[in-house]
Amino acid sequence: MFTIEHEFDATVVTLVDEAAPHRQEDVTVTAFEDCVTVEQYDPRTDSVQKITLSLAQVGDLTAALNLPEGVYRRKPSGG
Repeated sequence: MFTIEHEFDATVVTLVDEAAPHRQEDVTVTAFEDCVTVEQYDPRTDSVQKITLSLAQVGDLTAALNLPEGVYRRKPSGG
C-alpha cells in the first residue's frame, strides 16, 4: 500500500510494507524541485535514516531497475 500527498514544495509518497511476513518500517519518499529524499525509521537506533538523491541519480536509478547487470551511462536529455 502507498499514499501520495502533494504539499506546498514537494510530493510525498509513503510506502507501507503491509504484505511482508517480517514487516519493515514505512518508507517516505519526498520529491522536491531539485532532489529526492528517502527516509525510514530505524528502531535499532531510534532515529530516522535519510538519504538525498539528485535528480540525475533518480534518473539513473529508474533506468537501472530495468537493465541487466553491467556498467551504464545515460545519454543527456535534450540536444
